[in-house]
Amino acid sequence: MVSTPTRSGPGRTRAGKPDPAGRAAGVARASLPSRIRSGISGFWATLEGSGKSSGGSTYYLILGASLALTAIGIIMVLSASSVEAIAAGESPYSIATKQGMFAGIGVVAMLVLSRVNVVWLKRFAWPSIILACALLVLVLVIGKRVLGNQNWIEIGGFTFQPSEYAKFALVLWMATVLSVKAKLLDKWTHALIPIVPVSGVIITLIVLGHDLGTSLVVMLIMAAGLFFGGVNLKLFAAAGGVAAAAALILAFTSGNRMCRITSWMGQSCAGASDIGFQSEQGLSALASGGWLGVGLGQSRQKYQWIPEAHNDFIFAVIGEELGLVGTIVVLVLFALLAVAIYRVVSHQEDLFARVLGGSIMAWMLGQAAINMAMVAGLLPVIGVPLPFISYGGSALVMSLCGVGVVLSLARAQIAPASRSKPRWRLGKTARKRT
Repeated sequence: MVSTPTRSGPGRTRAGKPDPAGRAAGVARASLPSRIRSGISGFWATLEGSGKSSGGSTYYLILGASLALTAIGIIMVLSASSVEAIAAGESPYSIATKQGMFAGIGVVAMLVLSRVNVVWLKRFAWPSIILACALLVLVLVIGKRVLGNQNWIEIGGFTFQPSEYAKFALVLWMATVLSVKAKLLDKWTHALIPIVPVSGVIITLIVLGHDLGTSLVVMLIMAAGLFFGGVNLKLFAAAGGVAAAAALILAFTSGNRMCRITSWMGQSCAGASDIGFQSEQGLSALASGGWLGVGLGQSRQKYQWIPEAHNDFIFAVIGEELGLVGTIVVLVLFALLAVAIYRVVSHQEDLFARVLGGSIMAWMLGQAAINMAMVAGLLPVIGVPLPFISYGGSALVMSLCGVGVVLSLARAQIAPASRSKPRWRLGKTARKRT
């Protein structure tokens, strides 16, 4: 009897045997959605880390990114400020020298805080927030006014900006208060009080100094504290709506701020020529940099074309001198810092540590995003410096202190066998050496 030939298909040969190539193609087609799901899960697992074994890499990633951004900042401050310093009859290294000195102070403070158990910092929460409010009141009385903002207190030739210290104090105070009220946060009175009123006092004092940009960053810090504290999303949305309404009121009640907004929207505004000029020159600097830039120190826009070239608009000088590659390097460093801090925060089980790390993350990365979007023309000019890079001793020291706190949280996740023992111990729980 003649046998009937077997019909060939995608997974079989003419002899009826399985076709490895067809089977592989079928498996590939069938598993494409699962591969996508596994790829997303793998990326998320990489983002969150893999337990205590990732603590060491996270620690050094945060430390390395922060130090790299600080080093870039000192170099770019020197480049962007030298021309104006010479024009003012000063040394071309004067501003960069001050920035380097504050960087040294900040690095020392960062390393000290990285070795301190963050729980020990709770005892400073209330004194810190009271001191912050007192300094913000003092700056309104005896403060120094620069470019329309009264935000600085001058002591012995150096200026101190209390609003930068207020950011750090608010982060520490919110984490302490929310951790104490952890079991009561499902009630709106305990969730919003006293966080919102005290934050409102700080924001009001900063606004009275005509600094809307810093007040927006403080609003962002307050929102991050409530979010990482696990406050009900409805209450969180209500608080966010109130904050947005307050920001709009502040914008509409100031002619200068409205000119900034209308100029950003491409409309003419009487008295907005300086504002539009600064934004246009910043965009021109970014555009003229090309792929690789005109060379370090070779910026043309810094010759008094860009106001505050070494401060709020230093990202434009980076784009002009180092090109698209330089701006991408800065973006990548901030992205690495974001991923590393998120890995630390996502592993925190204690509410105090989670709010503390999450608020610091929102503070630094949110402020960086606002500054770079402002320079790129995606947001109106609101006068927010770029963390670690823009000139400003108070901002640099406080940012490095915030990094030190996050490093302390990351160090706690390192396996005990690979963790170096601290040379000193603080707090009542310290054990005496025998």
